[in-house]
Amino acid sequence: MKNWVAQKIGSFCNVTDFVANGSFASLRNNVTYKKEKDYAILVRLTDFTKKWQNDFIYVSKSSFDFLRKSSLLPGDLIMSNVGEPGIVFQVPDLGQPMTLGPNSILIRPDTAVSTSSFLYYYFLSNIGKSQIDSISTGAAQKKFNKTSFRDLNILLPSLTEQQKIVLKIERALAAIDKTKAKTGKNLQNVRELFESFLQNIISNGEKWQKKTLAQISTTFGRGKSKHRPRNWKGLYGGKYPFIQTGDIRNSNHYIKDYTQTYNDNGLAQSKLWPKGTICITIAANIAETGILTFDACFPDSVIGLVVDEKMADRDFVEYLLQSFKVRIQSLGKGSAQANINMGTFENELFPFPPVQEQKVIVKKLNQLAIECKKLEEIYKMKSDGFEQIKSSILRKSFSGEL
Repeated sequence: MKNWVAQKIGSFCNVTDFVANGSFASLRNNVTYKKEKDYAILVRLTDFTKKWQNDFIYVSKSSFDFLRKSSLLPGDLIMSNVGEPGIVFQVPDLGQPMTLGPNSILIRPDTAVSTSSFLYYYFLSNIGKSQIDSISTGAAQKKFNKTSFRDLNILLPSLTEQQKIVLKIERALAAIDKTKAKTGKNLQNVRELFESFLQNIISNGEKWQKKTLAQISTTFGRGKSKHRPRNWKGLYGGKYPFIQTGDIRNSNHYIKDYTQTYNDNGLAQSKLWPKGTICITIAANIAETGILTFDACFPDSVIGLVVDEKMADRDFVEYLLQSFKVRIQSLGKGSAQANINMGTFENELFPFPPVQEQKVIVKKLNQLAIECKKLEEIYKMKSDGFEQIKSSILRKSFSGEL
């Protein structure tokens, strides 16, 4: 790093924000936003943090002219400066004019001094992030202004060396991403392996006896939450776990966690279901299932099923419901918020082998689930390791160690 020279960003970059040709007070009269396609794209913070998902806001030609000093070119850098300062992105070529939205700044380097890609990777590194942190202020909402950003000092190598560093970074990151994609595919394969095994077992049960869920249960019905409004604070904050659809979706066969509790008022207008109850969601996250590991209440968007152990094995029933999830979820499509009702399950016939055979199947599924879980943990650890390697590469790139 002997030949690297410290330079202020403002000395070799044009740094612009959203209002470059007027004040916020005049925006209402000069800028019109549209959802339908128009002359130019207004690039907002959500667009580049969500990887350009084409859900754009557009502005007219006159609006674009008003904001012309903050118009974007492919390769420009844009960075958030409010909320979560320092999120940086390179502008792609979207085939039409673009202008900068609020809560971000435009950074356009002098190409005779620095490349956009060098600065992009610099601000992805922990070195660049720490500099952004140093100029960000505010408790409830962090932010920095373009003046303080312009005053930041960066060590710059020659343009030729910058290009070499960028090339090394891109090659290294591309190799990591390729390996990470393979790891992600392996993780997907592990999950599909379990699903395939489960589906194979159920599909081979053509001769099993068909029964409804009510026939193999001692209690089968919807949860209760009679009070209106449901979010009245006087119902919550007690000792009774209150299970919601998200808790069931996030469970892995067994519900071990909850995010809300009822007090005595909440319990009085609800129902306490016993440990071992199978919970089935019928709204929002439909057909998700899990087994309670504690007594709990839940709303009428959840069905409770207490298995009759003479008729069925509880774990088998939950696995069985998992295998039918795709079919049941398809019955809930077609509305703004997917949902199914009690009748969906009351009328559905499920295949049940003898109870002893159910227990043998559960043992096999549990063993496979344990092995799959081990593999998932290995692949997740690998994915976390890739991110650490990326951070290390970026750190070394801008501290002269690469």
